[in-house]
Amino acid sequence: MLIRLLRSHLGPYKRPIGLLVLLQLVQTIATLFLPTLNADIIDNGVIKGDTGYILQLGAIMIGVTVVQVVCAIGAVYYGAGAAMAVGRDIRKSVFDRVQSFSAREVGQFGAPSLITRTTNDVQQVQMLVLMGFTLMASAPIMCVGGIVMALGQDVPLSSLLLAVVPVLGVVISLIVRKLRPLFRSMQTRVDTVNRVLREQITGIRVIRAFVKDDYEKRRFAGANDDLTEVSLATGRLLALMFPLVMAVVNISSVAVLWFGAHRIDSGGMKIGALTAFLSYLMQILMSVMMATFMFMMVPRAEVCAERIEEVLGTDSSVVPPTAPVKTLSRHGELELFDVDFAYPGAEAAVLRGVDLIARPGEITAVIGSTGSGKSTLLGLIPRLYDATGGRVLVDGEDVTELDPALLAETVGLVPQKPYLFSGTVASNLRYGRPDATDEELWQALEVAQAKEFVERLDGGLEAEIAQGGSNVSGGQRQRLAIARVLVRRPEIYLFDDSFSALDYATDAALRRALARETAEATVVIVAQRVSTIRDADRIIVLDEGRVVGQGTHGELMTSNETYREIVLSQLTEQEAAA
Repeated sequence: MLIRLLRSHLGPYKRPIGLLVLLQLVQTIATLFLPTLNADIIDNGVIKGDTGYILQLGAIMIGVTVVQVVCAIGAVYYGAGAAMAVGRDIRKSVFDRVQSFSAREVGQFGAPSLITRTTNDVQQVQMLVLMGFTLMASAPIMCVGGIVMALGQDVPLSSLLLAVVPVLGVVISLIVRKLRPLFRSMQTRVDTVNRVLREQITGIRVIRAFVKDDYEKRRFAGANDDLTEVSLATGRLLALMFPLVMAVVNISSVAVLWFGAHRIDSGGMKIGALTAFLSYLMQILMSVMMATFMFMMVPRAEVCAERIEEVLGTDSSVVPPTAPVKTLSRHGELELFDVDFAYPGAEAAVLRGVDLIARPGEITAVIGSTGSGKSTLLGLIPRLYDATGGRVLVDGEDVTELDPALLAETVGLVPQKPYLFSGTVASNLRYGRPDATDEELWQALEVAQAKEFVERLDGGLEAEIAQGGSNVSGGQRQRLAIARVLVRRPEIYLFDDSFSALDYATDAALRRALARETAEATVVIVAQRVSTIRDADRIIVLDEGRVVGQGTHGELMTSNETYREIVLSQLTEQEAAA
């Protein structure tokens, strides 16, 4: 998964990567050349007392060092740039894919996990790429080149490498093998901590209302302890790796000095050659250590890449049409014919055989008990989900064949839980129509019964709105969400229980103003409150996903027992008949 992910995102950066490898090659050759020059200075300059030779080779060493430093700086520059660009591209790919998801796929992964995959997981892969460009590219060149140069200094002493390198390889492979499942568990537990923390921040009022502070502290502590436990296990293994590698390095150095001294004493080796051989041994082992650092990161990056690929490999259940319809001949007609909808793996369908017709100039209301499928029904129209059976038509065209931009312009939805973005009142109202004038914003606010409270805010239209609209009340959020849709002026308005947080007086005033504003549009209202929908031109009654009745309030009170029970649970017989 990691290789596939990187292959698909490294393509645009072949040129800087090629230049990076070239710089790493030159840098490594320069590094490998220095010990040989140093040995030559010792054997032919220091021992013989030839100061001129020492100065001559010293100048060459300085020149080689300058080349090494310049190439190292260039390699880091290009490597860091390419790594950051790859991380940016992967984040963009994940974000774009998540944006294409329907509510079904978002629910399948969960918001906390998607956030972790877009941030933490991508960061782990990005860090691996950065380390790979700055370390791993030079490590194999250094290792192979060091072995060749060491053989050039003394072949018998080089036999030590046959023991040292395999030992290092075995040590590293055993530790990496144990790290992989731990890193997978770590990322899952990071998801859990994010989920618990997100729930607690979002539900802080509920927690305080039910005095569950201690319970939530214990719940977070449990998730935090689980993450700490696996992090400690991972840390212990990583902490074990470095001293083991250093132990092998130091033992190897002692062995080289021991056997090298005997070689010098027997006349088979010069002092300078021993010094150079020791330098090459350190370079070989340092290259293995650099590879070790990479191997420490690879298991976690692999797990993160699998999680990223899981998102990128998931196709949305709401697929854009290949040949979309870009114009509509009619305006504002909504028709549902024999519509079914079932969630994946569900035992029963949420909607079954639903028929609904809503026309311009009419208000169509949908009512039913909790769980009867009202919100799901509205979600099928703007394609938050796609119907699993039947057809949903807007102006005579199936919504699955409409251009997404055209569908968004035609249908305006105020969701059951209105969401406001951080910014200002004006930026939220212009979210669907950036070119709206201030006069149009105030007009929409007036219709939504929000003008008065916005005028009282410090700054009016430029008043700050916190993320999610947490600095305004539930009723104010609903009214601002309604105003946001009114600014866009769609031909079909969908209100999903969008008046539930309003008092009866504001509800009534808002519906009167909406009736005037949307007189030529199609309006579909989902509501639990009977007073909100009793004056609708047509009321659709849902029960367990089926349409069990439709008509006006008066007709349904006399002909439909389900509707009558809903009404009488909220109103008296006299109020219902009034």
